[in-house]
Amino acid sequence: MHNSYSTLQSIRVLIIGNGGREYSIALALQQDKKVKQIFFSPENPAATLFFNAGHFSYSSHDELLAHIQTHKIDFVIIGPEAPLMQGISDFLVHHNILVFGSSYANAKLEGSKAYMKSFIHNLGIPTAKYKEITQGSIEEGYDFIDTLPLPIVLKASGLCGGKGVLILDSKEEAKNKLLLMLEGKLFGDAGKEVVIEEFLDGYELSVFALSNGSDYVVLPACQDHKRLLDDDKGPNTGGMGTYTNLPAKLYNKELETKIKDKILTPTFDALKKMGTPYKGVIFAGIMVVKNEPYLLEYNVRFGDPECEVLMPLLKTSALELMYSYAKGESLESIIFNDICVVCVVMSSSDYVQDSKSSDYPAKISFDNIDPKNITADNGHLVFANTSLKDSILYANSGRSIVAVGKGKSLKEARDNAYTLVGKVDFKGKHYRRDIAYQALQ
Repeated sequence: MHNSYSTLQSIRVLIIGNGGREYSIALALQQDKKVKQIFFSPENPAATLFFNAGHFSYSSHDELLAHIQTHKIDFVIIGPEAPLMQGISDFLVHHNILVFGSSYANAKLEGSKAYMKSFIHNLGIPTAKYKEITQGSIEEGYDFIDTLPLPIVLKASGLCGGKGVLILDSKEEAKNKLLLMLEGKLFGDAGKEVVIEEFLDGYELSVFALSNGSDYVVLPACQDHKRLLDDDKGPNTGGMGTYTNLPAKLYNKELETKIKDKILTPTFDALKKMGTPYKGVIFAGIMVVKNEPYLLEYNVRFGDPECEVLMPLLKTSALELMYSYAKGESLESIIFNDICVVCVVMSSSDYVQDSKSSDYPAKISFDNIDPKNITADNGHLVFANTSLKDSILYANSGRSIVAVGKGKSLKEARDNAYTLVGKVDFKGKHYRRDIAYQALQ
């Protein structure tokens, strides 16, 4: 089958976003000889240092378009959710720029948890019992909390970078936090509309599907580790590590079929009927309870750090995959490497803490490892929140570096990831020591 990709000679690609997810996409794109140059907006300093990526910033849609035209960029991949909610995908498509990223209409599935819950409820997609609450309906919120068993889940409806979820062990505390959220004292404006949910007792999966507007394909499932500390303790984060090639006890064909039939297919079919067919990647946060999948939330982009383990799995060109789906085309097959991948996030000591440490930026040192080596069989490093001064890389406050381990088995991949963690150092380096425990215990 001939597709648009087969006629490409060389291509310049812009990646919007500059975190670990975007760095991982760039590493995967580099494996394709058709990629002439990669740009980031804004700059990922490690990408500038290690593979001479171009970069620029913009403050308006028109300024972005001017940069794209100046640098003769052919293809734009949008990493984070915020630019999608700003309508950048629609704007660029209107100006005949090829984009891998959801439309604004579909980005609302992530931009408003209240909208998303209403959308899936109307489709009969299995999800937790919930109620949407604003300041004007706070008494209804208190009453709903009283009907739920503990713990209670509160979700800020707006964008919070994966950190707008509270799981509370007392109804009194849940009511207090609800009030603070609605007043904007927790999560700012994003928390002024709240979704209260029943707690589902199971295990979570991250399931990604690529859609070209007419059909879709599901990628291998991942399992993320959201809590800051070992044993799933501590506050929620953007993700402290993840792994893929899950054992059959956690993910199998039967479960995948249920997720497609009960969740993904109804969603894509409904969006088509609404006149907004989905293009790009969608991320279904799934809770599995007694082998039945429930949809916790939709995100309209690759997860971070899930992207860090999915990209090394691809044997099919990442460029071919994203370019074809952006064009509305399908691939006859997507081939994956027969390996397991585990990643471990290294963050600053003050990550998700209320007070920020003066230790950052902190100089990063590498012990007998080439940080730009991305072809090693045992794994590689991914650089997220870093800064550059006099050609020296520094860890910023937040999630700074991700160690990606590969192996024939999950244990080998995990061990390789932690070996890499041990070869990177910066002041206050924090990481979980139990990534992939559910598969390996």
